[in-house]
Amino acid sequence: MEFFLKHQKVIMRSVGAFLLVVGFVINFWVTPQKAVSANALAQANLERMEASVQGSSGGRQAVKKPDTSHISKALKATREKQIKYMTIIAMALGALFLGYSFIKKEE
Repeated sequence: MEFFLKHQKVIMRSVGAFLLVVGFVINFWVTPQKAVSANALAQANLERMEASVQGSSGGRQAVKKPDTSHISKALKATREKQIKYMTIIAMALGALFLGYSFIKKEE
């Protein structure tokens, strides 16, 4: 506790700068690109192969699988929102810690 009180400004500035930098880095690193991901490409290939197998089977009746794509889309959207909110919180806390460390206190 004595160490914290002695070096409070340096600790607050370090934590604030760290949170601010981490928030920006994660925000720009994790932001999805507007390109086709490897998973989307693999899923498209799998669907194309399944369609070709069902088409070449002839007279057999194909069993239709339930469509679960809406669940995966909802999970991806929720994950993206959570990451966005966490980076905003990290940047806000970093700015607050950094700003608080520059406030002069009366002793």
